[in-house]
Amino acid sequence: MSPIAQDILEDALALPPLERAGLIEKLLASFDHQSRIAVDTAWAIVAEGRIDAYEAGATETLSLAESKERINSR
Repeated sequence: MSPIAQDILEDALALPPLERAGLIEKLLASFDHQSRIAVDTAWAIVAEGRIDAYEAGATETLSLAESKERINSR
C-alpha cells in the first residue's frame, strides 16, 4: 500500500462506523461494472453462508441493541 493510501486508510478508520460504511459504499460504487458484479457475487456467497450457519444454529446471534453497542464501541 502506498503511503498516501495508508494515510487515507488511517483517516478512514478514525471515522464513526456509519461514516465508514458510507465511504465503503462510495468506494465500491467506483469500481467498473464487471468488478462490481464480482464484488456483489462474492458478498452474496458470504451472505448465503451466514444464513446457512444461522439456520443450522451454528452462529452466535445478538439483539439489535447488542449489535449497535458492539459497533459503536469500536
